[in-house]
Amino acid sequence: MPRFKNRTALLALCAGLSLPTLFHPAQARYRAHDNTQTATVPSSCDNQDFLSKQQAFESGGSKKDVPVHICGTVLAISPKAKKTRSGRHGYFYVTVAPNVSIRIVTNLDEMQTPAWPWVAKGDAVEVVGRYYYDSPRKQGVDWTHHGTGRSWGVPGYVIVNGKQYD
Repeated sequence: MPRFKNRTALLALCAGLSLPTLFHPAQARYRAHDNTQTATVPSSCDNQDFLSKQQAFESGGSKKDVPVHICGTVLAISPKAKKTRSGRHGYFYVTVAPNVSIRIVTNLDEMQTPAWPWVAKGDAVEVVGRYYYDSPRKQGVDWTHHGTGRSWGVPGYVIVNGKQYD
């Protein structure tokens, strides 16, 4: 396959040949993130703040990741941890309002937790982390652990039935 010096040329070629590209929106989660947080995480659970941020994203507002502090009930759990380029992750969904749930991403290599799954359907949880929104079907809360980094400066955690994991 020929090498292309820029992504635009490759995209044009793929479009001209009616080929799918490697740069579709599903891979947008791995883009570089802006670490200049303009807001801090709410000091207590604030689902209304989360819902406002979600609505702003869905209305075409900035897609810049934002800190959130949410709480609710575990609706569903992915029973097996998944290995990604940044480590092993466990996933579950939390109901934050009637008919509204959000995916929670936990980095099992960074958190001090029992074996996955350490949450169960019906558990009461509180989550601090980074809310990302790439599309209506590709959104969630990650950076739910104590660590910070170049791409995120707000420490997170998950409280399950009163026990904190970070």
